[in-house]
Amino acid sequence: MIDKVKEFLAEVSAFNATTSEEIETFRIKFLGKKGILNDLFAEFKNVATADRKEFGQVLNSLKNNAQEKVNQLKESLENNQELKGIYGDLTKPEEPIELGARHPISIVKNKIIDVFSRVGFNVSEGPEIEDDWHNFTALNLPEYHPARDMQDTFFIEKDPDILLRTHTSSVQVRYMESHKPPIRTISPGRVFRNEDISARSHCIFHQVEGLYIDTDVSFADLKQTLLYFTKEMFGKSKIRLRPSYFPFTEPSAEVDIYWGLETEVDYKITKGTGWLEIMGCGMVDPNVLKNANIDSEKYSGYAFGMGIERIAMLLYQIPDIRMFYENDIRFLEQFKSVL
Repeated sequence: MIDKVKEFLAEVSAFNATTSEEIETFRIKFLGKKGILNDLFAEFKNVATADRKEFGQVLNSLKNNAQEKVNQLKESLENNQELKGIYGDLTKPEEPIELGARHPISIVKNKIIDVFSRVGFNVSEGPEIEDDWHNFTALNLPEYHPARDMQDTFFIEKDPDILLRTHTSSVQVRYMESHKPPIRTISPGRVFRNEDISARSHCIFHQVEGLYIDTDVSFADLKQTLLYFTKEMFGKSKIRLRPSYFPFTEPSAEVDIYWGLETEVDYKITKGTGWLEIMGCGMVDPNVLKNANIDSEKYSGYAFGMGIERIAMLLYQIPDIRMFYENDIRFLEQFKSVL
């Protein structure tokens, strides 16, 4: 009988389980009311008196070992389940990390920067909270100038001298103040205007403005630069310049590209004309050069500016500017394949 108990001890020692069902089956087999230990204790009265001490010792060892085995296996199984709850099934094969996507505004901004960097333009940046001088006065917009009404402004704490910049032309003023000609720079960034939000306009948007100052810069140089940009950005080789007004350039113009009338969408976005406005431009006003301490008798230059959202809406046929700011994952995932 003692040898039989020792065989059970060896079985308990060798037992292992990976599920709670296997552990429960083992517990019932040895520790249940109708289990092996219950039967062995019932046989105790039949053991010879000389063997009872040894039999009792090995029987208690079997009981203790069986209980410890059950507790040990349960604890191990609970720990594994807790890890799986935190980290998932650690035994599953590794899955590829899901890639994110660049925001369409970032994609278009980087494309514009790349196009102009190939012809020598560097990138300049400046603060979003500006003062009146850099945002208005230095750009030929003195106090009470009626053209200030063209840009509804967010002022900081009702201070008329501190505001959220309404264009990145303020960066160009700062750049001219700290650099000597020749100057060839573009200034991408976020700007703010106190406008109603709709499908076509927003109070927050992004611009890229360009500036080139050197000796003997002409309007023809400006036109060639813009033609180069439209070819590289849109694949369009036909542009037109319409007379316009900007306080900091003279003469000034609006730039249109011929989009074409090949599809129904073309008719819709161009209103049947085939032409689309993409930016404003002009020759830098001599007063702006003087305000930045640049000799307007020696140097001349041109400037241009465009809305990044406007360009992105044209490139990707996005119908509503508000989609750029809603962070809808379904919208953003469409740009995963776009570099």
